[in-house]
Amino acid sequence: MKRFSAQPFANGCVDFSVMEMDGEGSYVFLGRRRDGVERKSWFRKGLRDGVPICLGYFAVSFAFGIQAAELPLTPMEAGILSLTNLTSAGQFAGLSVIASAGSFLEMALVQLVINLRYLLMSTALSQKLDRKVGLGHRLLIAYGVTDEIFGVSVTVEGKLSPFYSYGLILISVLGWTGGTVLGAAAGAILPARIISALGIALYGMFLAIILPPAQKNRTLLGVILAAVGLSTLLFVLPVGQILGSGLSVILVTVVVAAVAAVVRPVEEEA
Repeated sequence: MKRFSAQPFANGCVDFSVMEMDGEGSYVFLGRRRDGVERKSWFRKGLRDGVPICLGYFAVSFAFGIQAAELPLTPMEAGILSLTNLTSAGQFAGLSVIASAGSFLEMALVQLVINLRYLLMSTALSQKLDRKVGLGHRLLIAYGVTDEIFGVSVTVEGKLSPFYSYGLILISVLGWTGGTVLGAAAGAILPARIISALGIALYGMFLAIILPPAQKNRTLLGVILAAVGLSTLLFVLPVGQILGSGLSVILVTVVVAAVAAVVRPVEEEA
């Protein structure tokens, strides 16, 4: 005779154990039942944890949709762009390359530099996956690796279930893509003054990201000021017009990061 027991955990998921009665009337633990019930539990938790990300993505992607409509891109085109990329900084930089009629090589280099951090995040996140997780699951999880999704995923206790990631990614993608489509649609309807005002939301988001840590870290403040100064210099000088906005972003990123790494390297923990 077999008996199933459910044990709820603090992370909101349920662990299902399978036990069988032996000849003496005692139950012997056989193992954990990994079935559809457990997968649904992880998936629902991923959906719940992803709600704040969804709301934040909706606000930022709405501003992206407005800028995409100015190129102009249709709401469907902008939505497909967000659905297939899922990278805020990369997409905004991509719009600049498109607007300046940049080459495919320039676009590829811009996206490589801006999104290179996801390689490190994916490598770190793979350590939380069970070795039995197949390549298909890993590829699907890799599609949804962003700064926010990564930050939430690494806080999960124990091994990371792919179905938790699916719930987290699904609701986040809905917020990002939905906001883009609505923003692009609104950009085609709203007056130019309102569109211009809403476009400031992007710069407000960036300031909200960099100012708090810059107040506590002088090195980071120096890096930000150096990047702003070099960007302004390239904008004013003729060489900046030759390079274009996309290559200028690459140059500023590589030069400032390299100098900072040499002048103020990160001390390794003993």
